Amino acid sequence: EMKAFMPEFRTTKQMLIFNEVSSIYKTVPEDEAPQPSTGGSGFVMRIGGSSNDETYFHFTEGRKLSSREVLGEQFLITDSVRKEKWKLSEETKTIAGHLCRKASLRTKIVNPTMRMSIGGGGPAGNQQTQAPQEKEVDVVAWFADDILSPAGPENYNGLPGVILELDIDNGGTVFSALEVLTKADAKMLKEPKKGKKVTPDGFRKALNDIMQNMGPGGMRFGGGR
Repeated sequence: EMKAFMPEFRTTKQMLIFNEVSSIYKTVPEDEAPQPSTGGSGFVMRIGGSSNDETYFHFTEGRKLSSREVLGEQFLITDSVRKEKWKLSEETKTIAGHLCRKASLRTKIVNPTMRMSIGGGGPAGNQQTQAPQEKEVDVVAWFADDILSPAGPENYNGLPGVILELDIDNGGTVFSALEVLTKADAKMLKEPKKGKKVTPDGFRKALNDIMQNMGPGGMRFGGGR
């Protein structure tokens, strides 16, 4: 079974850099993690999670930009900020030294497209493609009342405080703040510029084209929320 070749849990570290009006979320190697700077008024938050996208949000303008590299080709995916219907709770807990309130929602996510070759590089007839499929999941967020920014990890935001912990699909994916630094260089909040501009639908089409052009033995993941 394919499960036998996959670790039960995969953990990576991301940066959520934000201020009151914008945020950028990306994976950063440990040795490149920025230090607090006295030259800015934003925040840096180290997060344990499982996404490799670099995603920029401008909340007041309602813009979202995602930078993705696929087989050496850079894409810049343009979209709008999605407005979630969060249900706020009075339940609280402390995360990374900040008192946080609970919020929840039920939403649809798209499972990634997967194409793989069965049998170690056999003929094209042995290849299988699984189309993206939507499923409805529960999402629980814990946001800090004392950090006034709508930012959050992955594609989730829009609460009256920054999200310090996020649970998608009852533990399927969990993001949790390891630390919050109260100063960030303003240069770190620059929106991505490089890459071929595409819509989310255009990016999915490009991924499908790349997958169709791959030879036997290839496996790639696409799709998203």
